[in-house]
Amino acid sequence: MNFSAKGRTRIEVMQVLEKSMNEFLSKYLKPIEENWQPSDYLPDTTSDNFMEEVREIQGQCKEMNHDLFAVLIGDTITEEALPTYESWLMGLEGLDQYNHSGWTKWVRAWTAEENRHGDVLNKYLYLSGRVNMREMEVTTQHLINDGFDIQTGGDPYRNFVYTSFQEMATNVSHRRVATQAKQSGNHLLAKMCGVIASDEARHARAYMEFIRRIFELDPSEMMLAFGDMMKKKIVMPAHFMRETGGSIGSLFGYFSDAAQRAKVYTTEDYIDILSMLIKEWDIANIKSLNESAEKTRDYLMKLPDRLIRIAERSIIPEKQYEFKWLNYNL
Repeated sequence: MNFSAKGRTRIEVMQVLEKSMNEFLSKYLKPIEENWQPSDYLPDTTSDNFMEEVREIQGQCKEMNHDLFAVLIGDTITEEALPTYESWLMGLEGLDQYNHSGWTKWVRAWTAEENRHGDVLNKYLYLSGRVNMREMEVTTQHLINDGFDIQTGGDPYRNFVYTSFQEMATNVSHRRVATQAKQSGNHLLAKMCGVIASDEARHARAYMEFIRRIFELDPSEMMLAFGDMMKKKIVMPAHFMRETGGSIGSLFGYFSDAAQRAKVYTTEDYIDILSMLIKEWDIANIKSLNESAEKTRDYLMKLPDRLIRIAERSIIPEKQYEFKWLNYNL
């Protein structure tokens, strides 16, 4: 067990937070009957206009920028790997997945909301006619099968840093796709990615709230966990992504380059999210830190400027990668 200066263990802190679970659930998640569902945005198969709407989708997708469309597919694969993320969160210290406790309610309800994202995007891509669905499905199955290693173990502090950062990153990515889709006249895709981005922002606020309350209960250990995660770097859930015949992680660099070229998710966005979290958690003014945590605070406060200097020297490859997911003979 890890003990803070106040003598609390991770499990005890999780138990304190769990007392507010009804508040978290009602504030940050929506009742299922009131929530949007994929069928609200996709063409109705029973409608006389179904084929006309499909042809419209296919025409709009055919005109989409190569990198932007590749990122949309990669984002969909990431969303569809949800079973990996749920099983990972169910292993947190202080969470008993075999009892219907407050924390298991949160993880299952969060998963249920997230699950719609992959559903709606997968069906849209199927209708687009521009995707080699089998290759996309192979990548998705590989990603779930391979899992992902973010070096957090069962530590809720490190895991909540990751989810806070990652939910903000996915918000940025989906929001940028929505903006570019709207600019090109693809209003359906813009609406879908817009509501997904809204979900991600709401989920990010929840995980940031968990961290904020942990800082109140266990400031030094929380600061050390935040610093450790940033030293390791926050990697995307899809960093093990691969295609047919590829090795684990061999595709992620090409996907990341496409996102940079399309300006959907960039190094600058990574730095902006870090800066936002430092401000959101008021890192500069956290009290009652031990010596190690004070050093970690100093590291975190200087990190954005350091990353900016590194980013200024980075070069994004101009050449587009031919993903097996995409049909190039249209």
